[in-house]
Amino acid sequence: MSGRTAAHMMHRMSAMAHAQPHAAPNPWQPAADAVTRDLRAIFSSRLQAIVVYGGQLDGDGTAPLLSLALVSSLTVSDLEACAHAVPEWKRSGLAAPLVLPESEFRNSLDVFPLEYGEILRAHTHVYGADPFAGVVISPEHLRLACESQAKSHLLHLRQGYLESAGRLPAVARLVSAGAPAFAALLRNVARLTGVQTADRMEATRQGARAAGLPDDTVSAILALEHPSAIPASDPARLFPAYLDAVERLAAVVDQWQHVS
Repeated sequence: MSGRTAAHMMHRMSAMAHAQPHAAPNPWQPAADAVTRDLRAIFSSRLQAIVVYGGQLDGDGTAPLLSLALVSSLTVSDLEACAHAVPEWKRSGLAAPLVLPESEFRNSLDVFPLEYGEILRAHTHVYGADPFAGVVISPEHLRLACESQAKSHLLHLRQGYLESAGRLPAVARLVSAGAPAFAALLRNVARLTGVQTADRMEATRQGARAAGLPDDTVSAILALEHPSAIPASDPARLFPAYLDAVERLAAVVDQWQHVS
């Protein structure tokens, strides 16, 4: 090997060693690009904004990518065109997008404060302007929605237990199936108390702390969201503590009316 060739190779190796690594692309980006491309083809200039959100952005690679698209107008023909694209979207890891006229979105922030609040917590806008920029959800609208959610969940647990006739397998299914709703309720309570973190688990834990719930109970219930082959605890045996936790959450939200 000549001295010139060796020097050239040394130069290349040195450059590679000092090169900055490229940031890894978001795993959900291809799906976001696909829905953006298809919605632009359907709505053209009427497409105003697209945001993506949900479990994918929280690090759950198995969850479908959720998206919200705002348009200036929405017709039956538009819905038909979107419906034809749904099978391909699902194959790409996309859930059917939530498509709304922008005026309808603006006028429904008070009706769906929990749903929009969850999108607001952790989302990325991938087309147009961010529709949540500067959006503030009314604390009272949020409190009322939290109260409805907590008390509905409480009624569901009580009624579900009666319908189970106390059979342990049925009670276990009731507790396991309710774990995601319980986690969502905790995040909403956190938001009600002013927590603004985009981290899903941190928001969930903050809500539990705000309500004064026992850490061991919360951890056991949250573990049921992603069950392993060997469960950490028997879901049926968690029912009394689970019911007590939801009763506590309902009381906290109800009392919030007097201090807000």
